Amino acid sequence: MSGQPHRLLVTGGAGFIGSNFIRQQLLESNVGETPVALLLCLDKLTYAGNRANLIELGKDPSFVFVQGDIGDSAQVASLLDQYQITGVIHFAAESHVDRSIDSPEFFVQTNVLGTLRLLESARQYWNHLAPAQKSAFRFVQVSTDEVFGSLEAKAPAFTEQTPLAPNSPYAASKAGSDHLARAYFQTYGFPVITSNCSNNYGPYQFPEKLIPLIILNSLEQKPLPVYGDGGQIRDWLYVTDHCRALRLILEKGQLGEVYMIGGMNEIPNLDLVRQICATLDQLRPRADGLDYSELISFVPDRPGHDRRYAVNCQKIEREIGWQPRENFASGLRETINW
Repeated sequence: MSGQPHRLLVTGGAGFIGSNFIRQQLLESNVGETPVALLLCLDKLTYAGNRANLIELGKDPSFVFVQGDIGDSAQVASLLDQYQITGVIHFAAESHVDRSIDSPEFFVQTNVLGTLRLLESARQYWNHLAPAQKSAFRFVQVSTDEVFGSLEAKAPAFTEQTPLAPNSPYAASKAGSDHLARAYFQTYGFPVITSNCSNNYGPYQFPEKLIPLIILNSLEQKPLPVYGDGGQIRDWLYVTDHCRALRLILEKGQLGEVYMIGGMNEIPNLDLVRQICATLDQLRPRADGLDYSELISFVPDRPGHDRRYAVNCQKIEREIGWQPRENFASGLRETINW
């Protein structure tokens, strides 16, 4: 990518990962090799998007917030042109598996059709750029390890060559958007790079997700729901490590390629909940003297619940030089303190 300052459209930038990405780019130094001149956040502000997530930015002249929908092609086209965007970081998505089981069509509308319209608006804009700007433009498709389905306990981790085999409506909708991104590169030469990350955690996460739900329920001394036997294994990635990887992919990633981003922290859900409880026992002991783990409550497993996810990060380490900086214990403590 050329050394011209980035002017980025960040979709879903008021959500958990998107807002962490924006804050990291504008509030931290030495995140990437090329300066950021503009970060344009486009967010529909549904239940998981929160304008307050970006309150720290105040009146930063490099930051612009627009409430809108990635599926509104006219609005997206206007913003791309008005702000002379040099790249798109596409976070916007419906992302909660349980909600997708209850309302699958909504996920397809947002994640598949919305991504299609965004890709097409960006492609039309890119087609009319001058040669140097066209060569520098990037579209980063931010995806998930859930598109690959479930792993057996001792199976090798997912790689960039693993076939997509989604098992939930959410995962299927994200797989659909990944297929579209790939097709736009193969058919039109549109400069797409895709990332597939493992489970994120950290500040500003919506409380329906496992880690914030367990923290908040513990502090309110409510039951701590654990699906099935709690043996589902996930790889946990601290959100700022993910954001740093995306910036490096934007600047150093090869067009049309896929990069796995993982925290290298595979933990069964029950062990994760117990670790949160143990950390809270240290930081905020219960007034009644009992351990928070006494609140653990097993609930019926969700339909089609994947047993294990794990990603192999060798490609991004080898080609881009990224590794996670946060270990799970330190990241969890920072999350709880926040």
